[in-house]
Amino acid sequence: MVIVYPVRTGLYVNLTNRCPCACEFCLRQNGPGIYGSGNLWLDHEPSVEEVIAAVDGFLLRGEGTGRAPVAEDSDGTEFTELVFCGYGEPTERLDDLLAVARHVREIAPNLPIRINTNGLADLIHGRATAGDLKGLIDTVSISLNTPDADEYFRICHPKFGPESYAAMLAYTKACAAVVSKVVMTVVDEPVTSKENQKKCRAIAESLGATLRVRPFES
Repeated sequence: MVIVYPVRTGLYVNLTNRCPCACEFCLRQNGPGIYGSGNLWLDHEPSVEEVIAAVDGFLLRGEGTGRAPVAEDSDGTEFTELVFCGYGEPTERLDDLLAVARHVREIAPNLPIRINTNGLADLIHGRATAGDLKGLIDTVSISLNTPDADEYFRICHPKFGPESYAAMLAYTKACAAVVSKVVMTVVDEPVTSKENQKKCRAIAESLGATLRVRPFES
């Protein structure tokens, strides 16, 4: 069971396979893993203690990285970022995510922490959640996918219904007020046309975020 896996110079944390969306272009529809991660389908959701042990195995001892082991007192500098992103929506386990982030802040205080999210945490938990990230998370990357609420509902199939798009936009704006860097993403053609990418960029900038166009991977 893969809880933590390196991608280039990032260390990725796979907290859950649960997700309130079923995006038609999601990479997890293509196979059991990505970028040489191994099988990201969890046989159980790892406890906070299991996640911390897995993270420490990389940050403190270099296990499984294919790189030279680092010292026990390392601050994690062989990685440039820790990213909560796996085969599920990490904010499904928001409290556990924050617990792990606090631990990483203690053992690697200079290591940036990012969350890759669909931006529906407020609907998942029934409350405003962006404020919980203040002081712990450096970057939030939110999947915008489309400039149109109806199209979003059609291609992402959020279980919360048509209100999901507006909730995602509101979450982005709230994150921009408390997190130093907020990025919204779209998938390049053929998923998102160049015209719609321009519209998405305007939306992102209006919310205090930047736009990143992700390559399409079939």
